[in-house]
Amino acid sequence: MRGQKCKPQIPMANDQSSPKFANPKKGYDLEERTARFAEAVIDFCKSVRQDSITQPIINQLVRAGTSIGANYSEADEASSKKDFINKICIANKEAKETKYWLRVSAHAVPECKVNARVLWREAQELNLIFSAIIRNARKNST
Repeated sequence: MRGQKCKPQIPMANDQSSPKFANPKKGYDLEERTARFAEAVIDFCKSVRQDSITQPIINQLVRAGTSIGANYSEADEASSKKDFINKICIANKEAKETKYWLRVSAHAVPECKVNARVLWREAQELNLIFSAIIRNARKNST
């Protein structure tokens, strides 16, 4: 698989414009959604050709993309409101970083642009969700 052109491996919604990361059987589950996103990032990175340009990009993308769910899971088990907000802030930063590396990967490997854009949109949605959680948590802690 390495070295081949990007193949559409990302689950797509019926309209083909955004990925279907939510688990339809469970309804809305952010932990499941972030895990599915991490899996999609890994699959995307496996499909990108490996060379001296793409290798560091892929490494950073895997780290950032998989860290989102890990930090959200930690937030879910936070010991205090302050700890919860801190972990959600980290997950939010990782979502932003993931968007950056997806943009860079689309530039480095233009044939992967479509798949990178799909993942970028999901990272953007996660970013917006975490921003709302942070706003609400801060508002409710005062």
